[in-house]
Amino acid sequence: MTQTIYKICPAALWREAERKGRFDGASVDLADGYIHFSTASQLRETAAKHFAGQAGLLLISVDAGKLGAALRWEPSRGGALFPHLYAPLDLSAVIAAVPLPLGPDGRHAFPEIPA
Repeated sequence: MTQTIYKICPAALWREAERKGRFDGASVDLADGYIHFSTASQLRETAAKHFAGQAGLLLISVDAGKLGAALRWEPSRGGALFPHLYAPLDLSAVIAAVPLPLGPDGRHAFPEIPA
């Protein structure tokens, strides 16, 4: 079974990654030394905390099993374990990149995500 993890990313930054063939991370990732990901259950809180009101975002789905030892599960908010990738993201691990629009209430409208 594939374990999927997620990255919320500005569309322009993702298009640049597609041109380069890898994703090195957003500015916060580069500053922290790893790429931040979320699980399906962590996504909405991540969007509200770090991307509130931002349009032009994509939701990137990634097969965690293809990331190898560079993927570590580390405590973050309230002790919850979050996936952190200590390497550039090889685009071969990406399952999908879909728009993450703002809904009429100003919150992000997530596609259906399997639990």
